[in-house]
Amino acid sequence: MLCGLILPGMWTSYLILLSILVPLAIWGQVLRRLSQLVFSVSLPLIVSVFIIQTLFWGKGTPLFEIGPFAPKLEGLLFSITSAGRILFIMGDFILFSLATRPDMLMISLKQAGLPGGLAYIIVTTLQLVPRFVTKANTILDAQRSRGLETQGNILVRAKALLPLVLPLVIGSLVEVEERAIAIEARAFNSKHTETSLIEIPDSQAQKLARIGLVFGAVLVIVSRFIWLS
Repeated sequence: MLCGLILPGMWTSYLILLSILVPLAIWGQVLRRLSQLVFSVSLPLIVSVFIIQTLFWGKGTPLFEIGPFAPKLEGLLFSITSAGRILFIMGDFILFSLATRPDMLMISLKQAGLPGGLAYIIVTTLQLVPRFVTKANTILDAQRSRGLETQGNILVRAKALLPLVLPLVIGSLVEVEERAIAIEARAFNSKHTETSLIEIPDSQAQKLARIGLVFGAVLVIVSRFIWLS
């Protein structure tokens, strides 16, 4: 992610996306799902960036003119760069969520010495959106089975909004309470050393890889400052 955001060049994000993220997705057997999610999430952002930046760039080299609209070359180049970064950032986060089991992540973070509360917050944050989507789809199906109209003009959809949002909010609050009770029942805040049925091995190759990634990130930041100077 640092390489895609810090390194200069209009095509840098695209090159890193194709040379690193795509092979990792193929290795993890999630390339198809990754592509679907990245494009469905990123497409509205990318379209809005192209429209706004090309049409309202200000002074620049017009590509063509249609009435009051004159897209600028500089805005187009900036949009291409921004689109690559959007795809790259979305691909990073989505690939991580697709290829990493939350329970394994939490165990790994705690084995690395991270406090249990902080590890739980990180894992819960990663699970938040998928759980909300699943719960929202369940509520939508349940309300449709009861005869609620959810498709039609804007007035019909607005009328159906409250019966969908209210159960989602109340269910989320109930789930928070249930999770708090479950955490207390498992002595989450106990000062004693916790044990786990699963121990994730940490090989020497993985330790060297992490050191290499940290060193590479620092090198990228330093090289960017040198480039700017």
